[in-house]
Formats: sequence, C-alpha cells, structure tokens
Amino acid sequence: MIEYTIVLTWDDEAQVWVAVNDDIPIALNSPSLDELMERVRLAVPEMLEMNGKPHEGIPLHFKADRVVVAA
Repeated sequence: MIEYTIVLTWDDEAQVWVAVNDDIPIALNSPSLDELMERVRLAVPEMLEMNGKPHEGIPLHFKADRVVVAA
C-alpha cells in the first residue's frame, strides 16, 4: 500500500507552517498547524489525481518539526 509522509516545518521568518512532499508533489503553508493539516488533507487527493497516481484511501502521515532558538 502506498503511504505518504507530509513534512510540516515552521518557517520562523514568514511565521507560517509549511507542508512539503516531493512525491505527491505538494507545498502549502498556513499560520495555523491545524489549518495547514486540513488544507493538505483536501489538496492531496486532487494533486495525486492530477499526477496520475492512485488517490482513493491513501493514508497520510504528518511529521512536524519546530525548532525554537532562544535569543
């Protein structure tokens, strides 16, 4: 079964979360992590279909990474 991991990274300069997966391909951003995950959930099937890949019932895994640097 095909599975995709969406990497979620905080962009401190832009103050947004960024979602990326090169296999789908997808790159989205949002200031809210919950909003971004919902956008990804809605966009992934459409992007897979546009790229001729199976898109029904494909599991998505999210991997979030936020590094806070203390001044």
